[in-house]
Amino acid sequence: MKATKIMLHLNGKDREFDSGHTVWTLLETLDLKPGMVVVELNRTILERDSYDRVDVSDGDTIELVHFVGGG
Repeated sequence: MKATKIMLHLNGKDREFDSGHTVWTLLETLDLKPGMVVVELNRTILERDSYDRVDVSDGDTIELVHFVGGG
């Protein structure tokens, strides 16, 4: 059985992903640590503790800002 695909507008570019993701699992797919990322979903900044409860849907616009340590 073939997985259903969705299109997301991610950081200014259209990208295709398997359906069924939450914000948390999408970040894992992108090899990003959820604690180091701020997520804006459809112009709303999400609380980190909601990432595993917020579903990602076809056509969503997502902006990711990740923090880099150092000095």
